[in-house]
Amino acid sequence: MPTDILSSPASTPAAPASAAAPPGGRRANPWLTLVAVAFGLFMVGLDGSVVAIANPAIGRDLGASTADLQWVTNSYLLALAAALILGGKLGDRFGRRTVYLTGVVGFTAASVAIGLAGSIEGVIAFRAVQGFFGALLMPNTLGLLRAVFPPKKFGMAVGIWAMVSSVSTALGPIVGGLLVEHVTWEYVFYINAPIGVVAFAFSASVLPQSKNTAAAQERFDVLGVVLLALGLLAVVFGVVKGETWGWTSAGTLSAIGAGLVVLLVFGVVETRVASPLLPMRLFRSPALTIGTVITALNFFVLLGVIFFVMLYLQSVRGFGPVEAGVRTLPLSLASVVASPLGAALTDRFGPRLTMPLGMALQAVACFLMLGWSPDSAYAAMWPPFIALGLGVGMVMASSSEAIVGNAPVQDGGVAGGLQATALQIGGALGTSVLVSLISSRVGSTLTGELTAAGVPAAAAAGLHEAKDAVAMGIAPVSDQMPAQLRAAVTEGSHLAFMNGVHTAVLVAGLLCVAGAVLAALGVRRAASGTEGRDD
Repeated sequence: MPTDILSSPASTPAAPASAAAPPGGRRANPWLTLVAVAFGLFMVGLDGSVVAIANPAIGRDLGASTADLQWVTNSYLLALAAALILGGKLGDRFGRRTVYLTGVVGFTAASVAIGLAGSIEGVIAFRAVQGFFGALLMPNTLGLLRAVFPPKKFGMAVGIWAMVSSVSTALGPIVGGLLVEHVTWEYVFYINAPIGVVAFAFSASVLPQSKNTAAAQERFDVLGVVLLALGLLAVVFGVVKGETWGWTSAGTLSAIGAGLVVLLVFGVVETRVASPLLPMRLFRSPALTIGTVITALNFFVLLGVIFFVMLYLQSVRGFGPVEAGVRTLPLSLASVVASPLGAALTDRFGPRLTMPLGMALQAVACFLMLGWSPDSAYAAMWPPFIALGLGVGMVMASSSEAIVGNAPVQDGGVAGGLQATALQIGGALGTSVLVSLISSRVGSTLTGELTAAGVPAAAAAGLHEAKDAVAMGIAPVSDQMPAQLRAAVTEGSHLAFMNGVHTAVLVAGLLCVAGAVLAALGVRRAASGTEGRDD
């Protein structure tokens, strides 16, 4: 393994500040620990992408507005993003096994409560509860792995961890489509019950306890918790509302600006307290810092692209949810291959190779999508899906190892929380920013495309009001329209939507190129990672 990932004595599981179960028995088996945390990780990953498929059915059944459905997603995202680093810190302080199991129980119970809620207000409220318990669960998966795997095997463990995360996220649309079509939307949440029960029973029997024993004697950083939660809440709220409010609106700029100011204050406070929630010394490691940025960019591209790809497949091409999910299987399969491959390559050559390579593959995927049209053959779709899956899996494995592997064992939970926070913020930005780019491009080209397709100028001007629907891939046609006009409106609307998609993938591709350059130039092959550790 390269020295910029794991090289100092403090990075081994035997570090004195990290207490774990005594050797011997199943609790000493790191591979059983990996299987145990995979259950919880799979549950959270599946839930993150399965809900998008269920939203239309939730809206019909509970009489929810579009704004209500946005909050079904946003309440979960806000609670999750605000509490991830706290969840990791609690694990480091009170025991990662204890906090992880608490997260599994709470996430499972909240999932069942969502299905039983019976009102959109109840669904939104319990989604927030679900997000909070997800924040206890997610960072401690990596923290537990960090504590039990020796340095030479940690990279492969992270590769498998990344594979489980990628596959569960990619399977969400397929599983959600099957449940919504053949059962009811409530089972999108009920499915977490059996997974959660198995996760708890197995994890309780095999997971060792590990924590930072020194932290238990320190004063808890309550001010840091409050400042970080408020800052992240404001930033993520501004990001998720930017698409509807407008990125230059006073509300969006005020929310994001206020959040950034609070986060700046948080950073200053953390350098002055004896026991900080997020030790700023971690960022002395270039690999950790750049790994955090690349993690955010990785999920910016993944979730943003998946969002409009599903719109393209369902709204433009007319596939059902399950059909659309099956057509994205090359992405899932590629990520299965790329995650352990990325970990193995990182072990051998370091993240300076694998992070830029993964970002370059994602750039290729985005640039290939520039050739898509409203009626592209599937032969034009699967190559970018494979390139995207390979790139995402490779980056996820290498950047996760760069973040958690460069943190001391006693800070493994906090590092896991940092990685998960970057992931969530990047995903929120990707969906909001890329959808905004599509909407803007649709608004500027819709009338022209409709006219070019044969829609009379007056009718085309009137249909401009439907630009929000067109930005979702929906052609504003009705049965009352003559067949020829309906065909022209559909053609022009879909071309305008594709204009937006091309703008979005061009921007995403250029960001991937910038990320590749940053990783190649910023991560040193030598022992740069040792700077941020406690020796």
